[in-house]
Amino acid sequence: MSHPAPYRAAVVQAGSLIYDTPATLAKLADLTGDAARRGAKLVVFPEAFVGGYPKGLDFGARLGTRSDEGRDEFRRYYEGAIEEGGPACSLIAEAARANGVYLVVGVIERAGGTLYCSVFFHGPDGSLLGKHRKLMPTALERLVWGFGDGSTLPVLDSGLGKIGAVICWENYMPLLRTAMYAQGVQVYCAPTVDARDTWLPTMQTIALEGRCFVVSACQYMTSSDFPAGHPARAAGAEQSVLIRGGSCIVDPLGKVLVSPSFEGEGIFLAEIDLGEIARGKYDLDVVGHYARPDIFQLSVNRAPQSPVSFLGEAGHEAAPFARPA
Repeated sequence: MSHPAPYRAAVVQAGSLIYDTPATLAKLADLTGDAARRGAKLVVFPEAFVGGYPKGLDFGARLGTRSDEGRDEFRRYYEGAIEEGGPACSLIAEAARANGVYLVVGVIERAGGTLYCSVFFHGPDGSLLGKHRKLMPTALERLVWGFGDGSTLPVLDSGLGKIGAVICWENYMPLLRTAMYAQGVQVYCAPTVDARDTWLPTMQTIALEGRCFVVSACQYMTSSDFPAGHPARAAGAEQSVLIRGGSCIVDPLGKVLVSPSFEGEGIFLAEIDLGEIARGKYDLDVVGHYARPDIFQLSVNRAPQSPVSFLGEAGHEAAPFARPA
């Protein structure tokens, strides 16, 4: 089995500019260019980088009530989200194409009246290779994000190996991880905003469990990333750190190739040699020789879950409604 030559992967540790999607996209293009000039072929951005992670906001919600101010806040957040195939998506594609890199970007995706915490995958020609929608928003995230389904759980067979993404606390879903391993993921991307000390050992566990490279990008966000005059912004010149970073890259035997930094924004790189995966699979393949399918089995529903089905479309004749007796 042949592999691509070893290459450099980059995690971008940076914060988006809340409610300023054009400025965030310009920042994304600049950071992608910086990573590419340093030799990166794969560039991974954090969760919710485009569209923003509204850290600390409650959108005016209490049990049984919502405030007018919270609705206004959500409207502002909604308007800053992006749509698949829209102008913002084209700008992300151009950043990938201009720099000849694979780009994995956390976005807030707008589809109809619902927002999703998603990851978009772009190839070095700018094409959208696929996307993943977060299956399980955590805690108050469920107020502003919808739930993904099994139709967006891709592991993409790219020129850099098999790449997939699992977002933030989805990484604590053992069955989701197993579904990724079963698809042969080699470069397991974990965009996040979890900056706790426990994140690194979690990523090491996944790398060891899946015998894969884990590439995790976390935001570094301060109160100054909110617009001037927003209540979340610190008064005066002093700013508070809301998400402190902690991006990392781990190899298939759990060795930390990029250690977490909590000092600010940055781009951190490591070499990915997919040949190392076989050395790990030698004694552990949790969906192969180390599995026990006679005892444990996982079923994954990959069908899109739509609340409305229209019969009779696409050349199919709709059956007439039966009259009540």
